[in-house]
Formats: sequence, C-alpha cells, structure tokens
Amino acid sequence: MRKFILLAILSTSFLFCFAQTKKQNGWISLFDGASTKGWHSYGKSTAGSAWKAEDGTLHLDASKKDGWQIKDGGDIVSDEEFENFHLKLEWKISKDGNSGVIFLVHEDTAKYKYVWFTGPEMQVLDNAGNEDGKIYKHHAGDLYDLIACSKETVKPYGEWNLAEIIVNKGKLELRLNGTTVVKTNLWDDNWKKLIAGSKFKSMPGFGTFHKGKIALQDHGFDVWFRNIEIKKL
Repeated sequence: MRKFILLAILSTSFLFCFAQTKKQNGWISLFDGASTKGWHSYGKSTAGSAWKAEDGTLHLDASKKDGWQIKDGGDIVSDEEFENFHLKLEWKISKDGNSGVIFLVHEDTAKYKYVWFTGPEMQVLDNAGNEDGKIYKHHAGDLYDLIACSKETVKPYGEWNLAEIIVNKGKLELRLNGTTVVKTNLWDDNWKKLIAGSKFKSMPGFGTFHKGKIALQDHGFDVWFRNIEIKKL
C-alpha cells in the first residue's frame, strides 16, 4: 500500500512539473483530453453532442448524417480568440474523409453563416479517397483553395498527422509532419489577389480579420484531433 501511495505521489508530481514546464514555455492546452471544455459549436454556447472526448481525442462521430454535416455536430470554435500564435495539433481522418483546421475566425452568425466565410483553412483530407484529392489546392496541408503544398507530406487515412499553423505579424506558415508546406503574407495585395482568384471572392469578410478563433470543421466525416496546443507570440 505504501509503495502504491508513493507511486501515486510521484506520478502526480511528474504531471504537475510537466504542466508547469508547458506553461513556462508558453504553450496553452486547448483540449483537456476528457471534455469539450473550451470549445463550442459556431454560434452556440456548447459543443454539439456529436463531438466526443474519448481516449484522449476529440472525435467527431459521423454516424448520424444531417445533409453534408453531422446531426448535433457542426463546426466547433475555441472560446478564445488569438492574434499572433503558433498552433500545434494532431489529426487523423477516416477513409474518404474531409475536414479542416480553420483560423482567424470571426464569430458573427448574423453576418457569416459558416466559419469558412471569414477564416482561412488548413485542409484535412484523405487525399487518395476523397474527391477533393483530385482538385489542385484542396489537398491535405494546403491553404485551402489559395495555396497548394510545396510538398505533400500527409500520411494515409487512419494515421496521425502533426499540423502546425503559425500566424505572426502578417506572416503565415503551415507545417505538416515537420515540413513547412506553405508560407505567405497575410492582408497584402498578393493576399487580396489570391482571394480574388478563389471560391472565397464573393465573401467580403474572408481573410480580413487579424484576430479570431480556431475552428475544427464538420464536413460530414469521422475525424479525430488530439494534443491541441497554442502559444501566443
């Protein structure tokens, strides 16, 4: 019994020290591994019940379809807004699946129906199985419909991928599995030109906000996220 108590104390101390190190290094966890705390469905106060915290992952359960999305699902957004930041998370997509990590989202449902009316997206996709895998600038890791990956480093469906999004003083960098795949400037003339040549050209708020929320997309497929962390820059 004493050995068990000692091990429990040591384990608790280790976890506390680890959390303190993460805090000292500036990283903030956006997912506690056990609940949807810190997230809510876009335009609502809580996350839809199809988003489940299980086995240390945030899982969108796609078993009940509702059009192109999921019943009681929908895109979820972080409670907090971020301006200059480094976001890290791992994602895993189902066979033929499609999702995305959307950032700088301005939450105003009276003006913008979906998160992607304002926020750019780092694509999450089964490149080999989903129809978007046949479309240029729609592959996993792409800055969706704006800039294609310089190199495809995505792993197959069912395997974990490490995605990173860095926004800092008007510069954007996307990394997938340790490789920088997209680099560009935000809000300059070239950025406006990219938007004008994309599907977002008719959305006046798209890509204009300098501060916003992080969103995880419901595109009607099972998707899992874990180790969601952010550092303010």
